[in-house]
Amino acid sequence: MVVSVFELFRIGIGPSSSHTVGPMRAARAFACALADQGLLERTARVSCRLYGSLSATGRGHGSDRAVLLGFMGETPDGIDPDRIPQLLQALQDSGSLPLLGRHAVPFDARRDLVLERGRGLSLHPNGMRFEAHDAAGALLLQQDMYSIGGGFVVDARTLAAGQHAEPGPALPLPFHSAEELLGHCARLRCSIGDVMRLNERCWRGDEAIDSGLLGIWHAMRDCAARGCRADEGELPGGFRVRLRAPALWRSLQQHGSAGQQDPLRALDWVNLWALAVNEQNASGGRVVTAPTNGAAGIVPAVLHYYVELCPGADEAGVVEFLLTAGAIGVLYKENASISGAEVGCQGEVGVACSMAAAGLCAVLGGSPAQVENAAEIGMEHHLGLTCDPVGGLVQVPCIERNAMGAVQAINSARMALHGSGHHLVSLDQVIKTMRETGADMRSKYKETSRGGLAVNIIEC
Repeated sequence: MVVSVFELFRIGIGPSSSHTVGPMRAARAFACALADQGLLERTARVSCRLYGSLSATGRGHGSDRAVLLGFMGETPDGIDPDRIPQLLQALQDSGSLPLLGRHAVPFDARRDLVLERGRGLSLHPNGMRFEAHDAAGALLLQQDMYSIGGGFVVDARTLAAGQHAEPGPALPLPFHSAEELLGHCARLRCSIGDVMRLNERCWRGDEAIDSGLLGIWHAMRDCAARGCRADEGELPGGFRVRLRAPALWRSLQQHGSAGQQDPLRALDWVNLWALAVNEQNASGGRVVTAPTNGAAGIVPAVLHYYVELCPGADEAGVVEFLLTAGAIGVLYKENASISGAEVGCQGEVGVACSMAAAGLCAVLGGSPAQVENAAEIGMEHHLGLTCDPVGGLVQVPCIERNAMGAVQAINSARMALHGSGHHLVSLDQVIKTMRETGADMRSKYKETSRGGLAVNIIEC
């Protein structure tokens, strides 16, 4: 598998990378395939069926709306979230779907966008089947596609071949385990971020790497700022979950000086940054997948901690943080999963915590062995974490869970920095354990909203 750091950190919209970003990208890819094969103008009807976890929590995660936007040619990183209601209202009023914005076909959501509850496709819990028919009803094109976490989308043939990404360039320093990654660091006497940079040069030069990653950081920072300055109110979805970041931000602003005497005031700021990002995500705003939307607040919160509260922080450190975190994310994506529908929330919040812990440890002077230790600690204590979004919304317990994961990432890094790097459980072993735990986990605890808090909170 060949994965760039810019595939793990992608600008998109909330509330879910696998349920919103992935379906949007898949629907657009299907529409583009029609155009590429000369079938677009012959198309008189398109349809999409959502299976598995996408059908169970699709409406709460905006999967149905994302598919429609993707058919229209919109992209997660390009669409203005404020335009979405207007686009969907126009479709509802006209009953006409403009494929790629240029070929309109009649569209009836009750017939053409079906959530196949209780049914799944065989290769992954997040399956989608797209079809296009001509005016006589003849099938023009059918594609099965899968949203496998973090906004990554693959077709059935790729996934059946055991691949989670399209083939990429031959990397100068390939690694498929933490052991191999540390081996490169030892042989070249370099950091984990250096290894990732050398591989990234297959796609772009150093200047583009640095500017691109700083652009990712700026998008994270802007998202947190929007969350802090948002109007107080409630999140969409009917559960009347109140926004907490704006009030907390004002409180910290007003009591900042007095807070210097509180040794745990830094935790309040970390909580704020994580809550702000994930409240934006839950509102359908612009966020950075890191590595998923459900866990989008952890890396930004820990990066804010580094930039705002750690002496000597600079832009070079931000880049090193993200490169290091990306290397750890690659290991999870290749050897386990970052999909809550596949392995539970340990694959989202757990992975993000592990990535952030590694990044922070690296920029605070940790050796490659200490960085690997930090990543291991970050995941070890998230093993078995379920994905049980109440009402199928990325709100409870997801938003608070990001704050807890960010604090745990900071503690993981600090614990690793006080050690030698030698430890009993390796990162490779904990990734293997995470994968096996996810396989053993019952499906009702994996982003279906059929277990855990998702059912018990209704009874309270």
